[in-house]
Amino acid sequence: MKKYLLGFWFVLAFSISGAQSQTISVHDPVMTKEGNTYYLFCTGRGIAVWSSQDMENWERQPAVFKEAPGWARDVVPDFKNHIWAPDISYHNGSYYLYYSISSFAKNTSAIGVATNKTLDPNSPDFNWVDHGKVIESVPGRDMWNAIDPNIIADESGGKWMTFGSFWGGLKLVKLTEDMLSVQNGPEDWFTIARRERSFELDERDPGDAAIEAPFIFKKDGFYYLFVSFDLCCRGENSTYKMMVGRSKLIKGPYYDKEGQRMDQGGGTLVLQGNQDWYGVGHNSAYSFEGKDYLIFHGYDAHQNGRPRLFVREISWDKEGWPEISY
Repeated sequence: MKKYLLGFWFVLAFSISGAQSQTISVHDPVMTKEGNTYYLFCTGRGIAVWSSQDMENWERQPAVFKEAPGWARDVVPDFKNHIWAPDISYHNGSYYLYYSISSFAKNTSAIGVATNKTLDPNSPDFNWVDHGKVIESVPGRDMWNAIDPNIIADESGGKWMTFGSFWGGLKLVKLTEDMLSVQNGPEDWFTIARRERSFELDERDPGDAAIEAPFIFKKDGFYYLFVSFDLCCRGENSTYKMMVGRSKLIKGPYYDKEGQRMDQGGGTLVLQGNQDWYGVGHNSAYSFEGKDYLIFHGYDAHQNGRPRLFVREISWDKEGWPEISY
């Protein structure tokens, strides 16, 4: 469930190996690296983009979309180009940027995809090409929400997309070879994480089973499924926290540290709010230069709950579970 307009103030809380810097504010950050430059994509008008040489000092880049994709208003008639929760990855010689079109607290939603040969805006090859809608959820029809996409490749190179928020939980679907559409119908999808709703209304109500922002990270023979529990985007009332489970199979089931299945409400706590942060969540995870990183946002308790970017190195315990600290 997302996101209020970020505006034009930008503050970052970054700390890693003792170093600290102040730069930007973001929601739902994802990252990739091309050459010597890191690129950060975030929720924002037209999809916010930042670049950095060191993951500390960030420079604003042009938004991906100057105007809302033409198809977006077919899904959300009053859509104003505030695009949620992108995902960036590199496949088949191009960067694939998946993104969410949605209405807050409704599953009037769709996931789209755009591609680019390079992320360098100074390159003559730089050109975002939008391929339109990949998948759509409709109130009154679907018990799932088409937002928060993340792409992961399996052992044979097949591409999968996990997505979802509230309702019936988080889904995993196989993509077609060109990665522009879903291969199979809902009967062939997998529910990889969900929480029980204390009440059941109908498809038009998200209920209170707050879970979203799936991200799968592969390491040492396991697929690690990171998710966010509870509420984002509410400033000082935000209660976001990050949970994790893992599986040997991309389809799951994913188990937490105590052996509970994530599709039955399980999840091991990674990080939650404290006296300085009202909540932390919507993470992505990557390996850069031989180190693993968790990228996420938190709501600053000393700045009226403003969302700030975190970049943290992941350490792994002796049983192979991720550990993160402030």
